[in-house]
Amino acid sequence: MDEQAEVVGEPRAEAGPALDRRAELSEFLRSRRARLKPEDVGLPDFGRHRRVPGLRREELAQLAGVSVAYYTRLEQGNGRNVSAEVLDAIARALRLTDAEHAHLTHLAKPKAHKKKPSTRPQQARTSLHQLLDALDGVPAYIVGRRSEILAWNRMAAAVFGDWAELPQQERNWARLVFLRPDYHDLFVDWEQKAIDIVCHLRYDAGCHPDDPRLSALVGELSVKSEDFRRLWATHDVKEKSHGLKLMRHPLVGDLALLYESFKLADDGEQVMVAYHAEPGSASAEALRLLASWGTDATRAGTTAPRR
Repeated sequence: MDEQAEVVGEPRAEAGPALDRRAELSEFLRSRRARLKPEDVGLPDFGRHRRVPGLRREELAQLAGVSVAYYTRLEQGNGRNVSAEVLDAIARALRLTDAEHAHLTHLAKPKAHKKKPSTRPQQARTSLHQLLDALDGVPAYIVGRRSEILAWNRMAAAVFGDWAELPQQERNWARLVFLRPDYHDLFVDWEQKAIDIVCHLRYDAGCHPDDPRLSALVGELSVKSEDFRRLWATHDVKEKSHGLKLMRHPLVGDLALLYESFKLADDGEQVMVAYHAEPGSASAEALRLLASWGTDATRAGTTAPRR
């Protein structure tokens, strides 16, 4: 088994206070309402002097078919006894995506947890490590809750850096993207990568608002990164998906890599992400070159062997 694809345990970090679910619900609804204008939803706009940037509460309530008082209570964080039908109507009125709809449901109707959040380490099972090793020439890794990197293969280390050299607590996408200048240089569109990370963390926070380690991570990043504070305040959410990442690798130059995300069937909190280049492209050739260098092709502070 590749040394990079090792089992990564839970980092020891100070626990933070649980996120305030009522406040999260309130701010999320306000932020979604603020991004809509009356003309966006087929309502007349009476007058230019509106006191709110987006829809008024009464306009949103009208669209959702609920009373203004009922919606006001919900937006103030009181989601107790709200029905799934009402949440569906509000989601439609707010034009929520599927991920945003799920996030709203998590905040308004949290699942009852009889036990405290598990303190057991997250880890990828042995067969997944073997699968990663078998993906020859394909950068791939498994990410868990709180954006923690649980396992990876040799090609992922060649593209993104040798995470085996980092302390366990630093093997975390949020910390890498917001606190490491070399990762700022790696992604051509760093802003979009940062947005993606924050959106994933927000979604995680909606599913697990009582996770003290997630709260501690959010608190740490809020203190250390102005960019994180700015993006966290948007309340945007989404799940991992697929797309294109443009990178500027210090050894092989520009890379255009397509990525796909696969949620594990028996553990929805773990996702495998795999990258590939268009066949015959310069990026595909660059990946082959990185594969030939192997573990020497690390990103920061290394020099590739001369050929």
